Amino acid sequence: MILTLEEAKKYLKADVDDTSEDQDIESLISAAEEYLKNAGCKLPEGNELAKLAIKLLVVHWHENREPIGKADKLQYSLSNIIFQLQYCYEEETII
Repeated sequence: MILTLEEAKKYLKADVDDTSEDQDIESLISAAEEYLKNAGCKLPEGNELAKLAIKLLVVHWHENREPIGKADKLQYSLSNIIFQLQYCYEEETII
């Protein structure tokens, strides 16, 4: 994983010692990475832009668990980051 559970919990401002949501957060991290890869993004290890995109997705999905979310809050920033991750990194650096 590009984003660790601890980094995600810190970004979510979740209680670091509360392990009750760890599995859900780990699932969101995996889903965010898969989502970005399916969108054609290159996710180089250690890339802060890739990490930010994953954080944005994890926070958005964590805070908007209802069936109809507020995607407009996320759309502009994430679509610009996805565009860069799709085209700005060499193929051999993909994890």
